[in-house]
Amino acid sequence: MGEIFAGRYELADPIGRGGAGAVWRAWDHRRRRYVAAKVLLQSDAHTLLRFVREQAVRIDHPHVLAPASWAADDDKVLFTMDLVAGGSLAHVIGDYGPLPPRFVCTLLDQLLSGLAAVHAEGVVHRDIKPANILMEATGTGRPHLRLSDFGISMRKGEPRLTETDYVVGTPGYFAPEQMLGAEPDFPADLFAVGLVALYLLTGSKPDSRALAEHYLAHGTPGAPEGVPAPLWDVIANLLRPDPQSRFRTATGARKALAEAVELLPVSSPDEYPVEVFDQLGPLPAGFGPQGPSSTDAVTPHLPTIAAPAPAPAPAPAPAPAPAPATTPAPAPAPAPATAPVTAPATPPAVVPVPAAAPVAAPVGFGPPPASYGPSQTGSFHLSPPSPASPPAPAAPPARPGGITPPAPLVTAAFLAAALLCFAVGVWALTQM
Repeated sequence: MGEIFAGRYELADPIGRGGAGAVWRAWDHRRRRYVAAKVLLQSDAHTLLRFVREQAVRIDHPHVLAPASWAADDDKVLFTMDLVAGGSLAHVIGDYGPLPPRFVCTLLDQLLSGLAAVHAEGVVHRDIKPANILMEATGTGRPHLRLSDFGISMRKGEPRLTETDYVVGTPGYFAPEQMLGAEPDFPADLFAVGLVALYLLTGSKPDSRALAEHYLAHGTPGAPEGVPAPLWDVIANLLRPDPQSRFRTATGARKALAEAVELLPVSSPDEYPVEVFDQLGPLPAGFGPQGPSSTDAVTPHLPTIAAPAPAPAPAPAPAPAPAPATTPAPAPAPAPATAPVTAPATPPAVVPVPAAAPVAAPVGFGPPPASYGPSQTGSFHLSPPSPASPPAPAAPPARPGGITPPAPLVTAAFLAAALLCFAVGVWALTQM
């Protein structure tokens, strides 16, 4: 069993590590599913502020992997995200090398779609690279990527956490204006998208500095080998050193990409399909598809309440004592079988007791009326409790203690006197 974090997240095994924290596969005991949990390794104020910024990003988009929740436990903090099993684009390139142009266009379209949603929230990612673009394990089906890691992202207009002469990001994926200390802006993210596209098409990390120098000295370079010209025109625009010459928005770049795809040659039938494998591996010991094998650490142990013992059955009534041995009187002769049965001439000297009125069942008890159909809400009806003793006979009209109610005429006289006193009192108050 793994470490329980904040009474909710049980850490299973580490699946990644970055500069600010480690990413774990964790079981969420509340939502009953596995999630990716990023645990902060440092606790200084600067790192905590970055953590607060990252967990505050809430972007709901199929191609964005943003934090979903966060928790704190003593001196540790973490936030969770959906668990993505297919690894990153770096894994795909490591398995296949350069990717087919149409496959790359599908990935770029999804990346630009997610980036447009990020920019629509006023957020500049600032760290777009293959390792931060995760893949769902879709096998040979249509690929599905998720843009992740908003650790150094910032909203436009927010104060920067670094000095203007200090560049934050991954070397090799900086835009030229970032190297000069310019304020983070959307075109810098688009430049990084162009570098990612070049990496997917060539299978090797591009040299952003050499590209910028080539643009300044010789203009737009020619298309690399194997890259169709319509697709290269879109990528070359993203890689321009001057941010004013690039696409201004991710949506604009996505539209240009869609037009370029229409001009690409048809894929070859013998083209080897790209398969995105599950990169996470098996669960560690003590964990299964339905979670950890033991949940005692997060399941409170409630006191065992024994079921009440059934009430003892009432003791059987003692058998009546046998009558004294006396000589029984001779029984009267039975009437003939054909003679009608008639009442005795003299009734027994017993005072008749009026029959008790039937006792109505309390409200909510008893069977439902015949007009009711089956219950639509899952409710049920209880049968009335059986009385412990037979119902008592109806009480006589007389009140207990022998006090009889006053006659109606006397009651009326008392009410009239009370009303007269009340009227005199009101009149006296008005005369004061």
